[in-house]
Amino acid sequence: MTQKPVKILFSAGESSGDQHAASMFKHLKQHLPAVQGLGMGAAKMREAGIDVRVDSSAIGVIGLVEILRHYGEIRAALVAMKRLLQDERPDLLVCVDYKEFNLKLARFAKQIGIKVLFYVSPQVWAWRPGRVVTYGKAIDMMAVIFPFETPYYEEHGVPVRYVGHPSVDKVKPLRSREEDFDVFELDAQKPVVGLLPGSRINEIRRLLPLMLEAAVLLKQRIPDIQFVLPQADSIADTVLVPYLEACDLDIKVIKSQPYDAIQCADAVMTASGTASLEIALLQVPMVIVYKLSMLTYWLGRMLVNIPFIGLPNIIAGREVVKELIQTDANAKALADETWRLLQDADYRQRILHDLAEVKAKLGEGGGSENMARLACEMLEMPDD
Repeated sequence: MTQKPVKILFSAGESSGDQHAASMFKHLKQHLPAVQGLGMGAAKMREAGIDVRVDSSAIGVIGLVEILRHYGEIRAALVAMKRLLQDERPDLLVCVDYKEFNLKLARFAKQIGIKVLFYVSPQVWAWRPGRVVTYGKAIDMMAVIFPFETPYYEEHGVPVRYVGHPSVDKVKPLRSREEDFDVFELDAQKPVVGLLPGSRINEIRRLLPLMLEAAVLLKQRIPDIQFVLPQADSIADTVLVPYLEACDLDIKVIKSQPYDAIQCADAVMTASGTASLEIALLQVPMVIVYKLSMLTYWLGRMLVNIPFIGLPNIIAGREVVKELIQTDANAKALADETWRLLQDADYRQRILHDLAEVKAKLGEGGGSENMARLACEMLEMPDD
């Protein structure tokens, strides 16, 4: 029997959301082959077959000052997405993370009678617990990716479903570690350090110079050390090249194979965010480093009510890996912590033990498939 065409509008404003939406859509097509996807996103969503009408590559920024700088582009994207909702009248709006933007879009969708599925909960437990009610009025279902998030919504009567973290399924190297050493021309007998400065341009500008400076200090201590930099799909060569050319180090840049690159590393310097969780899933010791504009940082200090920003530490409920934030984020501190991860066997083993606990808490995966089934349920259609 021919299936009724289903149209879903996706709204993803950041690199991780682009990946999550793409993976969900691939699973959704297995249940609803006639489904049509369109909306805002980037390369991964295009590859999955979603008709990307609004490119999000330039608006994936974080921090008040950074958002203000890109306000015109962000506002134009919101206007375009509202117009798409009106013109296309999709059966469902799937908002993926990108909290404040998607909250505004969700409110508009509800006003014109379109169902809203919000994927990846705003971190209400970290910022403003009262926002649960605000989001509850704008959505039909909140899909959370951490099990500890559900009580915040249940307490206020907001429909919520724990679907699992999509990274559990996604973080799979293409090859074995031994094969990767050959492919990337790395020496298995010499230490390897990974540099993950982020997937946003403003993160690269703030963090990559710091990481490169720390790498120089490490090279002085460990002359045969090797460095790999998995280049995020959202970052163009032209963004990275000036920094790498100015640095007198051999940095092996690896494209489109982040998990293979990371699994080769003995330690990683990483930006906060999804990357830190992916490194935890690959069981590689890390140090988290992050810097924001001073205004954004101090506003955050006043609003955030948890002691950590790194997902491995938040999930564990304690410091599993060291965080170097703002004024603590300097080249010497970063080099010292990375050196300890490489040289202190007991310290390294303790971190590996704790990362195994973090991985276990994330469960068995199935997040993208669970999202596809939840979308089918909201569309009131059979899911197979």
